[in-house]
Amino acid sequence: MKVQIEKLFPMPASADVSWRFLQDIAAVGACMPGATITERLDDTHYKGTVTVKVGPATMSFRGDIEVRELDAATRTLRLIGKGSDTTGTSGASIDLTARVEAAEGGASNLVGKSDASVSGKAAAFGGRMMTSVADQVLKQFAANFAARVESLKAAQAGAAPVASPPPVQHELNGLALFWSILKDWIRGLFSKQQG
Repeated sequence: MKVQIEKLFPMPASADVSWRFLQDIAAVGACMPGATITERLDDTHYKGTVTVKVGPATMSFRGDIEVRELDAATRTLRLIGKGSDTTGTSGASIDLTARVEAAEGGASNLVGKSDASVSGKAAAFGGRMMTSVADQVLKQFAANFAARVESLKAAQAGAAPVASPPPVQHELNGLALFWSILKDWIRGLFSKQQG
């Protein structure tokens, strides 16, 4: 099953600050709910894990991340990630492009485009909700990214004391994700009826 998503997220810092953070692959990886960079092989190759918890069940994926593009002129990062769960019954891959654009008032926008696919049991489990799940994961990622960028901006401005960014979830909680998807679906249903 494949999903394509493109979104724009406002960031609370300049394009230069957001771009500086986007180049820190380990820090950016930590913004993804449930993801951890476990090993840096060289400047463009990493190993990592993604853990998803749905009720009492937990799925853990291990895989490789390759930085395909890091272009300062266009402030663009492109990553390719591939992995499989620890039992070998599910696989996943993602082709992610993130770009930082300048915005009004000294702020910036993070534009993300992802092509993701899953196979095996994970595909059967996710089914038709995969687009909604991917959308919610991207929203959580953007919120974590914005918090880290805001912290970096405050540190550079010499603000005292610099508040530490909120902790990033170490697991992707499937029930919380399902609840978010359900709320969005209900909101969409009522907005269609009122239109």
